[in-house]
Order: sequence, then C-alpha cells, then structure tokens
Amino acid sequence: MPLFNKSKASRKEAEEPLGNSSASHSAPPETPVQKAKLVFHCQQAQGSPTGIISDFSNIKELYQQIANCYDFPPEEILFCTLNTHKVDMSKLLGGQIGLDDFLFVHRKGRAKEIEMTKSEDALGLTITDNGAGYAFIKRIREGSLIHAAKYIEVGDHIERIDEVNLVGKRHFEVAKMLKDIPKGAVFTMRLVEPLKAGFANIGPRGDPRKTKKQTYGSGKETLRLRADGNAAIEQEPDGTTQAGIDKINNLLESFMGINDSELATLIWEKSEGKKNSMEFAEAIDESDLEELAFTDDFIIELWGAITDARAGRLR
Repeated sequence: MPLFNKSKASRKEAEEPLGNSSASHSAPPETPVQKAKLVFHCQQAQGSPTGIISDFSNIKELYQQIANCYDFPPEEILFCTLNTHKVDMSKLLGGQIGLDDFLFVHRKGRAKEIEMTKSEDALGLTITDNGAGYAFIKRIREGSLIHAAKYIEVGDHIERIDEVNLVGKRHFEVAKMLKDIPKGAVFTMRLVEPLKAGFANIGPRGDPRKTKKQTYGSGKETLRLRADGNAAIEQEPDGTTQAGIDKINNLLESFMGINDSELATLIWEKSEGKKNSMEFAEAIDESDLEELAFTDDFIIELWGAITDARAGRLR
C-alpha cells in the first residue's frame, strides 16, 4: 500500500483489530498567555550579546521578534535550540518552550549543492522542519547513502531538489519527494548549513538574570505555541502522555521519515476520548492532520502505541 494513500471507507468498514480501550487521559489545563509578562532570553549560536524577546504566540512571530532584536531578516533563521549553542537535534525548539529555557538562534550559513545517484531505495535521513517554512536534516542513519556522501550534515536546510524550490513546504512533503525519486536516478540537492561558530564549548553569555549559578531548562511549565496562533501555558506532560508522544514520533520517523514532536503531540490529543481505532481514524480525517494521508496500516500502528501508553506498557 502506498505510504501517502488511504481509504476512509475502508477504515469505517474494517473490523476493530485492537480491543484495548483503556480510559484516555484528559489534556492538562491551559492558562491563557499574558504576552506582556512573558520574556525569553536568546543569543545567536555563533556568538552575540544576549537579547530579550517577548510578545509572540507562534513560531513565525517568535522568529520575527528575534530578527527585530538583532536587526536581520527572519528568513535568516534556520532553527533554534534550547539551552545549547550546538547543532544538537535533541534540543530543537518545537512547539513548546520551557518558561526558563534559553534560546540559541542558528542562522543561515554556507550554501552547497550535492549531486547524488540514488543507488538505494532509502537515502537514510530523517527530516524535520522549523515551523516557518524550512525543512532540514535531523538525523542521518549510519552506513546509509547520505552518511557516505561528503559535506551533508545534520542541521542542513534542504532548500531545493533539482529545480524544485522547497522553501515553504512541510517536512512530510520533502520526505515524499525524496522517497519518490526513482532508484538509479541522479539528482541534485541544494543545502544551506547553519552558520558555524568561531568558538566552541561556550554557554550563555551576559545573561542579565544570572545573579547566581543558573540551571537552564529546569522549569515544569511550558509555553505551547500552537499552529492556530493561540499560545497557552501548560504543565509538562505526565509520564504516560510523554511515553505515548515519544512512541508516536518514533513511528512517524519509521513510516514517513519525519520527526516532529509537536505533530506527535497533536496526534496524541486526537486520541483523547476515543475508544477504538475507527473513532481515532475519524478524528484524524476530520482534522488538519488529514493532509498527511496516513494509511490504514499506519493508523493501526498509531493506535497500538496509544493503547500501549495508556496501559503503562511503554513506561
């Protein structure tokens, strides 16, 4: 079955294969964001004075505020990491920021074009995006075709494949385009790497909050930046929820070649109150997640992860 095709009718007519109908976990209460009272500290990853930013409710607004702070176009920002200046994909800014997290801004660096022959079915990379129109490489599988290629690195923005401009496309669209390249075909990727730092092993510099030894990222509340533009302060997910979200994200990577904790969180939320995979599939079909075109088999895999998390089997 093709990865990006599905049949709603077949979902509704299929018999339920999983009988675990454990009670769902209700979403944590949300507190409306008071923009004027929330401030965050940031620095450019390659080195800069500390900036103070506020008054944003989604990723694009955040990037605009950072750009205003440092006086460069927001299109210069590839992504942000939390509490580290390094290109550490485990610390990527997604849809949530801890209220005491320190943001490091990674700007566009050198552009490069790599010509490759797709000698294997899978290229061996995982793609994510920055929430503002840039897809980039989050992980490269050791021993893969991409791993063997010189000059391709984790953190590189995939700007173009052959003559197709990918700016503005989501990670799943880029992943599908790479997957659809025929085996044996020659193609060219234009990549943009993050601006390299002129020094290493540094921490936040000139932090106006630092009156004593500071531990970053230790808060239990997060600012959730939703795709619809409405931000809210939430408690960190409990163990059951986080285990389910992590498993869903692993499935997204295995089945679709993308990694997106915010997307995994949205999928988990669509399962709340659902008693079987058919109700869950209908909730997906009736939401913005429909554009991902999950197959029936993938819906069953997701539902299995959700029921395992509810039953405590993922702890």
